[in-house]
Amino acid sequence: MSDPIWYLLSGLLLITMVLAGAMLARLLLSSATIYLCAGYLVGPGGLGLIVPDPLHHADVIGRVAEVALLISLFTVGLRMGVPILDRRWIGPLRLAFISMAITVGLIAAIGMWGLGLPLGAAVLLGGILAPTDPVLASGVQTERGKDPDQLRFSLAGEGALNDGTAYPFVMLGLALLSQHAGASFSVWRWLALDLVWASVGGVLVGAGLGALIGRLVVYLRTRHSQAVGLDEFLSLGLIAVAYGAAQLCHASGFLAVFAAGLALQRVQETPQEGTVSLGAATGAEGHAYGVIATHSHHASAVMTDAVLGFNAKLEHIAELTVVSLVGALLPYATAWSALWWFIPTMFVFVRPIAVAAGTLGVAGTGRARAMVSWFGIRGIGSVFYLMFAIRHGIDQPLAQQLITLTLAMVSASIFAHGISIRPLMKWYGRRPASPEG
Repeated sequence: MSDPIWYLLSGLLLITMVLAGAMLARLLLSSATIYLCAGYLVGPGGLGLIVPDPLHHADVIGRVAEVALLISLFTVGLRMGVPILDRRWIGPLRLAFISMAITVGLIAAIGMWGLGLPLGAAVLLGGILAPTDPVLASGVQTERGKDPDQLRFSLAGEGALNDGTAYPFVMLGLALLSQHAGASFSVWRWLALDLVWASVGGVLVGAGLGALIGRLVVYLRTRHSQAVGLDEFLSLGLIAVAYGAAQLCHASGFLAVFAAGLALQRVQETPQEGTVSLGAATGAEGHAYGVIATHSHHASAVMTDAVLGFNAKLEHIAELTVVSLVGALLPYATAWSALWWFIPTMFVFVRPIAVAAGTLGVAGTGRARAMVSWFGIRGIGSVFYLMFAIRHGIDQPLAQQLITLTLAMVSASIFAHGISIRPLMKWYGRRPASPEG
């Protein structure tokens, strides 16, 4: 297929999403569903424009998923305006740590007894499939503000955190596989380095860099009228610095990037003496960007809004790229009779049990708990960890099994959640909130 046709089809897809957005909403189709179908069309199952063999191109596919994940995590961090020590974080934290661990355990048990996988492979499968996605379920994305809806906040927080908390379980699965092959494995090293330090260190590195760089930019803007503009560079630079620094410290880069976004949007102005607020919201008529961006009452809000606006656009491109890539990868999944029961089990057994156990004792309505139990959408994180495992040299037969299970689960999740998200959120918003649900 020639390059002009490739460009033509890509452009038609982008323009179609702009023109047909309202119609797709009426048809209960999410943008991710369209991207998935388009990816399949241009992949080896359709026109053959791209042939992304996961066994031979795991490095490239993994890098694409990695970049997309970093963009989405930073964007989610910028949106979550609840203070870091607020009690409302209890729900997302329990989902991301307790429910995550329970999910991995349940999937591992199913993998061993239902799919016949060895222990290491079953744990690895759990680590790959356990993370939820904070972006693909766009209809339940949290809104920016100090008092967000708890359902949206919990799902966004869980999705952002558990992309990092899945890492120790993926490493555990790989270590158990290596041990089976004769390599040594230290439980204490895994607990101390991969589990505790990776999580705590990632948050500390990211939060520290986000706060430091954010305050430096605000100081230069308000006191010296410097470092104004190029907010896109600030966004990409902070993502790269937080991720790179965390990786060098053997901490979770994903948690670091999320924490950097959280910290950046918490940076506060220090108004200069003798100055007053302009009395207008960021971007209001009558005030040029240069005036507001350097004003000591508005500089941090302008900085955060500009970075968030840029990242929100990047997030859409990242979603398009990765989900289309998943669609193109689908022909590489092989037929497996176990899929007919494995995927429904993930939806109606694993996720509800993990959520119920992880949030036991947490205040919330029955409706909200049921919605959280359903909207555990799988996506970019699972693709990244699948490629991560393949790049680490797992056996080809096991790699093929993981490819089939992961692609089938992610695709089914995109379809099921994409179709159900609008009617369920409409129902959720219409019903009165009450402890009885």
